[in-house]
Amino acid sequence: MQEYFEILLLYPNWIKFLFVGLLVSLLIQLFYYLHYYNGIIRYNRKIKKNLIGYTTSKPPVSIIVCAKNESENLELHLPMLLEQEYPKYEVIVVNDGSTDESCYLLDRLDKKYSNLYHTFLPMDAKYMSRKKMCLNVGIKAAHYEHLIIVAADCEPGSKNWLSNIMKNYTPETDMVLGYSDFKKKNGFLYRLIGYENLLTTMQYMGYALNGKVLRGTNRNLSYKKSSFINNKAFSSHLNLEYGDDDLFLQEIASSKNARIEFSPDSSTHTNRDLSFKNYLYDKERRMMTQSRYKGYLKALLFIDCLSKLMFIILLIGLIIGAIIGKDVILATIAGGVFILNFTTQCVVINKTASILQESKFYLSILFFELIRPLISLYVAIVKTFSKNKNTWG
Repeated sequence: MQEYFEILLLYPNWIKFLFVGLLVSLLIQLFYYLHYYNGIIRYNRKIKKNLIGYTTSKPPVSIIVCAKNESENLELHLPMLLEQEYPKYEVIVVNDGSTDESCYLLDRLDKKYSNLYHTFLPMDAKYMSRKKMCLNVGIKAAHYEHLIIVAADCEPGSKNWLSNIMKNYTPETDMVLGYSDFKKKNGFLYRLIGYENLLTTMQYMGYALNGKVLRGTNRNLSYKKSSFINNKAFSSHLNLEYGDDDLFLQEIASSKNARIEFSPDSSTHTNRDLSFKNYLYDKERRMMTQSRYKGYLKALLFIDCLSKLMFIILLIGLIIGAIIGKDVILATIAGGVFILNFTTQCVVINKTASILQESKFYLSILFFELIRPLISLYVAIVKTFSKNKNTWG
């Protein structure tokens, strides 16, 4: 190794610059993967060694479901929510001005299940985020302190889903960040979204384990009603469509009041038809909320993103330099750096995928890591030059 460094000192300054920059970006990426993205793996080891404490108490729970024209999903998934193995809980469905059969379905299920309650948000109600207003209505109607937010198109992993989420509420816990996947379907878009969902989960759970709550997923998220009320609900970001599962959590978070839960029985499975237009729209909304993140979180995300981009650019530059100069040593160094980074990514991503019982990724990691920044850049450019409120509508 020392011989390689001595040889590098003989290269032109632009080669030295590329190498130093590549090395710095590599070290930053290794830090992020081993410190943050590796969090679920480390936590899972602690669980297996019985080093994680859980509570045996089972306080009453209110499950909030917001639904707009979701009669088919409600009929399919509500029974599983209403038939959990748990002593005392309620399911509150907020009907967001649906024009399908949702109202009749809820009336029918109401006669069968005593723990089902439903209310509605009028169709003509004008709000920047109807979703937040639905959550507001549902949470205020909740009878219990502990809340769980789940989407209408989500199915709990088992009848012990509720118990597995609630066992995390130790005395210092105010929120539990659960895991939700997408039901596996064929096609490039589903594969891409599955990869992004896995990486996003690794990110927010890893951050939370290090005392930095970034976000959760409103498809499987729990927090306390008192936290919601004391924080004045979503008042600081009512002008944004999103923010209920990231900005709000950042506002109520401390360094120790968040827990994560990712066991198969505690997960939810999302049965959603995806389109590229909706995927781009979600990207756009997320970008808008990220601009409101706390400063240190924005810095951490920026450094992570920048180091990934710089690694790719500098690696390509070094490879081009090796090809032009027909330099085997330079090509060997570039190849070694690439293999180290890619191997680390593969190991961390696929070990986490195994824990979450998700599909694994190998060479597709290279492709997705190349196109994801390009898609984000495309969304940012289109949004900047578009005058439409809904760019993708």
